[in-house]
Amino acid sequence: MCALPTLFLALCLLQMASATRRLAELVQNQSPPMLYHNGPLLSGKISVNLIWYGGFKPSQRTIVSDFVASLSSDSSVSQAPPSVSQWWKTVDKYYHLSSSKKQTPSLTLSLGRQVLDEGYSLGKSLNSKHLVELASRGEQRNAVNIVLTASDVVVEGFCMSRCGSHGSAVVPGKVNGRRSKFAYIWVGNSETQCPGQCAWPFHQPLYGPQSPPLVAPNGDVGIDGMVINLAGLLAGTATNPFSNGYYQGEAGASLEAASACTGIYANGAYPGYAGNLLVDEATGASYNAHGVNGRKYLVPALYDPSTSSCSTMV
Repeated sequence: MCALPTLFLALCLLQMASATRRLAELVQNQSPPMLYHNGPLLSGKISVNLIWYGGFKPSQRTIVSDFVASLSSDSSVSQAPPSVSQWWKTVDKYYHLSSSKKQTPSLTLSLGRQVLDEGYSLGKSLNSKHLVELASRGEQRNAVNIVLTASDVVVEGFCMSRCGSHGSAVVPGKVNGRRSKFAYIWVGNSETQCPGQCAWPFHQPLYGPQSPPLVAPNGDVGIDGMVINLAGLLAGTATNPFSNGYYQGEAGASLEAASACTGIYANGAYPGYAGNLLVDEATGASYNAHGVNGRKYLVPALYDPSTSSCSTMV
């Protein structure tokens, strides 16, 4: 007697799930345009300097530094497809669209200096001014300085409104009578504070649709989560370094190259599901890009300005 209603309910739920996925795909494929606001993009040969604040194992630092090295499109840097360097080529499209008829600007990233502050010189509770102070410890010309805070460091707004951020600060002194700015990024290790928010899909999500967590490709939920956030922030820094480059919406509450595609990592993604990722047969880890030294990483989808849609590696 109850079999038919139960079957009917199951079919309804299946149709609803299917409709949700189609709606997610529709939203993904009909994103608003990424507008250019006539400001400079990050260009030239740029060193990516890493400022490690707090306790990080050497193995953890290597995971991140290998990711930065993987961004290079140098053919001598071995990366099996799909690769991190191929993922970064979506960023190149912004440069072609913003270029003048005279010359197309370009960006070349390379791993620069690494600064260690294992003694928590500014304490374990930081605000935005502290982040700028830490970022200033790296080179400030032709550079992006990345501050990475350990899992026991509390940062203003961390876990409540952000997993990381990027901004700019004024370089001391003048060049040719003018003051210049340098770009910086901060990313926190969310392993103990909010992995459900900042390390998804490698941890059960704190809110929304629930699904089993995926296995992190480098065996470290906190650090693999940091790589996801760092990757997105690097794309945002390159295309909108001084808040007048490429973004959607209003300044101060804008969506950038990666944040316009939040939660999408592969084809078939929908809320609560990262997409049809590659899986390492030996470890069961999920990933979508190869890096240097045999690394595997999960990188976010990037908004492709040539198609006005979120572009994934797989």
